[in-house]
Amino acid sequence: MVANIRTGATVGGAIRYNEEKVNRGKAVVLFWNRVLNPFDATGHMSHERCMASFEPFLQTNRRTTNTVFHVSLNPSPEDRLNDEQLGEIAREYMERMGYGEQPYIVFKHRDIAREHLHIVSLRIDREGRKLPHDFEARRSVEITRDLERKYGLPPSIKGQELQDREELRKVDYQKGDVKQQVSSTVRSCLQHYRCASFGEWRTLLEAFNVSTEERTGTIDGRDYAGMIYGALTDDGYGIGTPFKSSRIGKDVGYEALQRYYERSKMALKEYGVLDELRSKIADEMERCTSRAEFCEQLRDRDVDAVFRLNAAGRVYGVTFIDHEQGIVANGSLLGRSFSANVFEQLFHAEAKERGVSWESSAQAQPSSKSPSCPNQSYHPLDAILELADVQAYEVEQQRIRRRKRRHLI
Repeated sequence: MVANIRTGATVGGAIRYNEEKVNRGKAVVLFWNRVLNPFDATGHMSHERCMASFEPFLQTNRRTTNTVFHVSLNPSPEDRLNDEQLGEIAREYMERMGYGEQPYIVFKHRDIAREHLHIVSLRIDREGRKLPHDFEARRSVEITRDLERKYGLPPSIKGQELQDREELRKVDYQKGDVKQQVSSTVRSCLQHYRCASFGEWRTLLEAFNVSTEERTGTIDGRDYAGMIYGALTDDGYGIGTPFKSSRIGKDVGYEALQRYYERSKMALKEYGVLDELRSKIADEMERCTSRAEFCEQLRDRDVDAVFRLNAAGRVYGVTFIDHEQGIVANGSLLGRSFSANVFEQLFHAEAKERGVSWESSAQAQPSSKSPSCPNQSYHPLDAILELADVQAYEVEQQRIRRRKRRHLI
């Protein structure tokens, strides 16, 4: 069994996400704890009734930014558990995580190949104090392992949590309905990850074969700002016709993203939030002698390192995607010890040996997302594709963007 813990600033968003699944018949409410009956007189799940139970806690909140505790419990596809057993597992998990006295709702989703649970609760108690969250991820793993032994479940497979996240799949242009695929992926990334800048947001989406651009400027004396989304191939090339964010909704538009970046910045500034990620990276920096090995070892710890390289193969940027914690952070955000220059020096011998061969390879295959970690094994997400900004490719992309802008604006 795998547990994916997510945080957020608004519990209403997590409730609406699950409410939509319930009212579309893709999920059911398994049970609720210290919450009013979440269904209205017509039998539909009511967002307002749910919020009425959470609101007293939120009103006493002192200074906690991320008030939402949203966890998905994912049994193995081999497991055969009835609703009573699933309920017992959910209740024991919440008790041991310290949320037994909190209001929470347990949902059973059945919109992917196997049934799994979502639990929505709050990180603040009735007095407005934040619940202890030290070593939360580690404690969660220990609890799920105990539950596996208690209920005779097969041990979880590394990376399963990434493969089975609903809506968090790579966009596949060949499957059609591209706008719906992109819409689901973008919204799910907004819910599951925190990005403090457009650069980090773009890097995250590219991992799921989604392209995005900011469009700002002035037309007839009026300023405009918008977002463009589209699909990418597994090789990183744009495919199909990009479309404006307005075709998806205001929640993925330019202004909404600016608010999302600010909320993410505040969340990532909270004491200790980045410590676990820094520790994982620092451990592998000490052990690894090449960038390929570094990427591979981090991947085993549910972290992807996305290096940006210039035409000569020099590292000029790096972004880390922590899938377990839902954090996307540039090296500069983590501190000087994780800057691009540090990694360039750390793997300098590798870069020197690469020499001319890298440059000729980049010119021969000007892909927008050339792997920054060569010879890497397949990732549970079909290998997170990384961005290498080769100068020749950038020139070509600028020309394409100028041409598309004339048609889209």
